[in-house]
Amino acid sequence: MLYFILLIILSALMTSFMIMKGVYIKTSTMAIVMALGIITEGALSNYFGSKFFTLGYGKVISIIIFSLWISFFISILTSLFHHKFIEKHYNDPLNRFGMGTWIAGTSISGILLAKHFTDLLFVAKILSLFNGGLWTIYIFICIKTLLIAQRAQLLKKAHGILLLTTVSTQSIVLLLNTVWIDLPQILNVCLVTTGILLYCISLFFIAKRYVSRSSTGRVATHWNNTNCILHGALSITGLACITSQAIDPEMILFIWALACLMFFLVEGIEIYRMYERIKLYGIREGILTYDVSQWSRLFTFAMFYTFTSYVEPSSKLQAIVQHTTLLTGIWVILSLCLAELLMLFFSSIAHPKTNQIQRSEQSL
Repeated sequence: MLYFILLIILSALMTSFMIMKGVYIKTSTMAIVMALGIITEGALSNYFGSKFFTLGYGKVISIIIFSLWISFFISILTSLFHHKFIEKHYNDPLNRFGMGTWIAGTSISGILLAKHFTDLLFVAKILSLFNGGLWTIYIFICIKTLLIAQRAQLLKKAHGILLLTTVSTQSIVLLLNTVWIDLPQILNVCLVTTGILLYCISLFFIAKRYVSRSSTGRVATHWNNTNCILHGALSITGLACITSQAIDPEMILFIWALACLMFFLVEGIEIYRMYERIKLYGIREGILTYDVSQWSRLFTFAMFYTFTSYVEPSSKLQAIVQHTTLLTGIWVILSLCLAELLMLFFSSIAHPKTNQIQRSEQSL
């Protein structure tokens, strides 16, 4: 009952604030829920064990996350009722893919409810059905957009936001296998396969864009924050395979190896990009400026950590990589999360009338 009261109070406060300020969240803002959700359920619970939730810490954080989900969805519905939905979420073809955060955010919220608030399992089941319908509409929109990619100039702007098609699909697998018993395996296989296919298609568009922009001098301005989803989408695919048992363990290890390689490749580029941005803009403007897309990095780091924690290594090298990741990864994730929250806080103080939750997603 105490947690339910806390949920009502937080949801009411957050929703009232956005309504009074006239805030319509940008499409990918639900990435905050995705990131905080997987950090809580995947990283923190794996590192600190069951006591993290039994002592109440995890449940309080889960209530905060679910309150954010509620307030964000009310904002989306408000934009629909006020005839702002098309303008905010649909007009930009590339931005449509950001709606994948709505599905993934709903999935992690449902998983938290089902696992740690068993009295509300029926709510999680309702969320899973709602999310399945939302995913169907989303995938239809994305496929339609990809079919007109040339006309919509997606080839010139494609980046990691396309991979939210895979993330949303595999999040559905995780949610369904959490709230429903004896899910038909054919459904698991079809969903996982669909996610992998969407990954390959998205990777093609992203690779084609950056091959045409081969100059390394452009990394600072043309490499997008969301490209970290290149390894995050692989990690959630592997986790979905483990949860659903849709493929053999050998294939799961192969996906983990790909995720490791992609992680080091992408984050290597990110380090170089950070160096270039500091040279161009200085430390404050180069790396300490808040943007909602930065939550995608937190999500992918936490997802890679979670996937790694479930892998069963078959060699000494794999065991070393796993041990190192689990030992150091949690502190990297928590440090990045704290930095992100501080940047959001100071950004909100500096720009009270244009809260950064509303920022343009051109940099996504």
